[in-house]
Amino acid sequence: MTTSPPHRAVPPRPATGERTGHPAIEFVGVRKEYLSHGEVVPAVKGLDLAVAEGEFFSLLGPSGCGKTTTMRMVAGFEEPTAGRILLDGRDVTGVAAHKRDVNLVFQSYALFPHLNVRQNVSFGLERKRVAKAEITRRVGEILEIVSLTGMERRHPREMSGGQQQRVALARALVNHPRALLLDEPLGALDLKLRQQMQIELKRIQREVGITFVYVTHDQGEALTMSDRIAVMNAGLIEQLGSPREIYERPATRFVAGFIGTSNLIDGRVDRVENGHAVLDLGAPGRIVAPVPGTVGAGQRIEVSVRPEKIGLHRAAPPDAAGSVLAGTVTEVVYHGTSTNYTVATSAGPDFVVFDQNAHDAEDVASRGEHVFLTWAPQHSYPIGV
Repeated sequence: MTTSPPHRAVPPRPATGERTGHPAIEFVGVRKEYLSHGEVVPAVKGLDLAVAEGEFFSLLGPSGCGKTTTMRMVAGFEEPTAGRILLDGRDVTGVAAHKRDVNLVFQSYALFPHLNVRQNVSFGLERKRVAKAEITRRVGEILEIVSLTGMERRHPREMSGGQQQRVALARALVNHPRALLLDEPLGALDLKLRQQMQIELKRIQREVGITFVYVTHDQGEALTMSDRIAVMNAGLIEQLGSPREIYERPATRFVAGFIGTSNLIDGRVDRVENGHAVLDLGAPGRIVAPVPGTVGAGQRIEVSVRPEKIGLHRAAPPDAAGSVLAGTVTEVVYHGTSTNYTVATSAGPDFVVFDQNAHDAEDVASRGEHVFLTWAPQHSYPIGV
């Protein structure tokens, strides 16, 4: 992976881009419905959301969850069935797309193949009849920020996918939009380049200081780049928060399963001790999870634990203070940095365990081997209580 270039001066924003104190983007009671074969199909259901100025905000979810429809409503390509959309406090519901101070970047890049890099980037400014000296200055600044200085005369066919993506970004950013909307822009790149571009996108966003709204179904991308993430499902936001909050403390079963890998246990609370629910599963099975005071004995709860939080042992651990489960290894997969186990457990569901390969690479459990799983109480997270 290449190293990031040194910090550069952020190009000055025009007067229209001065901070207003309003959220950059705001949804107020937004609904979007389509008519399909005589039936009303809801795509977005009652969305209330504010995106802060200068924030890297991601809309994350599976296909059909409403994230792209939400972005298209910001851009003006779709109009809400109900509710309002505000840009910097100004209601733009019903305002044409070309009159909104936002730009878009798509997966397809949509570059002009007959124009070189400089001509692609300056195209919008020339259409606006910006002075030539100003065009030269702004194009030079943005090409430096996206690390394309010296490539001004190249055509898209002479560039790699990652370089073409940078041209598309430069073309969108050179106009100093209030917000940049990105619809799965890295989907066409190979894995290594996609991972590199994730870091570069965050760097670029930080340098230009523009609000980014990023649409993706890739939870790794969202976790890497975002200040906040809205996890969407069936037209609703299931959880809104920082990457760490969403990963470590999923609010719903859907979020726990969609963001990374999560082991889910459903059981009845046998007792509550010092703010921790204890679920006895028969010797030596036990789940210990911190719970609020509203949870009591006899109540059913669902607990999530991430695979990397779990320790795998060949012998029963003495005096384990947290959760303990016995099980049998059913699958072993080597991933280089970790060995991933599937373990059939006494709790019922199979568990996935990620064991970091920091020790002897040959010291791994085998399929069919009897093992014990342990994890600390704080790594059990109760869902929905």
